Amino acid sequence: MSAKTAFLQGCKIGTGFMVIRGINTLKKGADMKLFRKRKSSTGCVPDQAIRMAAGTRLQSRNSFQTVDRISAMLKVSPSEIESGRYRTMLYRFLCDNIPVVNSCIWTWSRLAAAPGEFVISDESDERLRKQAEARLDGLSRRISVDPNGQDTAVSAFLVDMFRGLFRDGIFGGLITVHRDGSGVNRFIPVDSINLGIDDSGNRRRVVMETEAGQSDLSRPDFRYLALDPSHARPLGHSILHAIPFVSYIEQQLIDDMRRSSHNAGFHRLHVRVTPPERMSGESDSAYTDRINSYFDATVSMIRSCEIADNPVTWDNVSIEYIGPQPGGRAGNNQWFFQHRAMVEEICAGTHLAPFLLGYSYGDTTTWSAFKFDVVMRQVRSVQAEASQLLEWIGNIDLALAGLNTRCRFVFDNSFAYQAGELASIRTAELDSILKAYDAGLIDKDEARSKVGELL
Repeated sequence: MSAKTAFLQGCKIGTGFMVIRGINTLKKGADMKLFRKRKSSTGCVPDQAIRMAAGTRLQSRNSFQTVDRISAMLKVSPSEIESGRYRTMLYRFLCDNIPVVNSCIWTWSRLAAAPGEFVISDESDERLRKQAEARLDGLSRRISVDPNGQDTAVSAFLVDMFRGLFRDGIFGGLITVHRDGSGVNRFIPVDSINLGIDDSGNRRRVVMETEAGQSDLSRPDFRYLALDPSHARPLGHSILHAIPFVSYIEQQLIDDMRRSSHNAGFHRLHVRVTPPERMSGESDSAYTDRINSYFDATVSMIRSCEIADNPVTWDNVSIEYIGPQPGGRAGNNQWFFQHRAMVEEICAGTHLAPFLLGYSYGDTTTWSAFKFDVVMRQVRSVQAEASQLLEWIGNIDLALAGLNTRCRFVFDNSFAYQAGELASIRTAELDSILKAYDAGLIDKDEARSKVGELL
């Protein structure tokens, strides 16, 4: 039995076909020639290796479906009044409308979406390794689709995955296979707002709400990542779950500043003209006409002044400005410190430091570097979980192609500015190995092995 046949076993004419209960069900007796047999380029692969790649025990070869059937399943219009959906809608609203919250999600997703690639994890012959690397390279270029239905490379897919994971607390989807069953076609994300937990049975099930009801996602072609899941919240926690109230206070402070500035007004000139004295024998009408013409001439002169011009008048004209006093900084400082406290609360709630969001509060370089290292440790822990999802996709693709090997997904978290520091650390480690060899503490083979690990 070939690898693909073992992996997709159990499909017979007359067995029927079902994507999700109640959706796209073909009648019993339909001819289901979705896959054609193809001989593996490397021979047969044991059934156990195929099941290990999928991470589940398959029931039939219809466990993995084509992209058109999955896309039809995902075109649903679920009600927005189900439990938990308003919370996700709130997080998305905060992310779209509050700059500091948007910056938190942007920073987390970009830090986590470091460049990465598939690598072959086990010892394989050169020919098999090249075949596997070629397949994984093709998978990396078309691993998912964007909202317009265009192919998405792994770099853009990582950004979408981590943005959904940090914002909504969960990211999941289904993989699709080629029509001939020769490999993975794409990974189709599912909107997390449609996902839920069903506790009605003997065990918890991840379900998707559709117009026809709940669709069970306990299937081998579905996989999801949850951020900090717990027994009470198995679908994870959004990184924003601790900040909605603080975000409201921060936005209220900004609105108070706007209203205060509007009430104080803007700087403007106030020109005061003292009427000239009445001349002897001047009639009332002549005096009125003279002071009015003098006033109009002064107004025209002020209005015609350009930015670089200066007004020249008699000493009976005084020019001053009205508006906020130039020395009144107490109110501004008070607002600044209050707003800074709210920003720091938001940063603390999202496990970030203010300087990572563009705020400069006078942190020293050493302290900033320490906090950045703490953030990157958290990033690596999340990347480790994301790697399992990508490895699951890659190993299934290799198994369907009949390639008896496995892969890993590796993130590159190195930075250019750290090159000098890393080189110094590596040099010190090499010196330690050489000193240990010269002292006879390790033999030549062990020293060569340790040097190889560093290089």
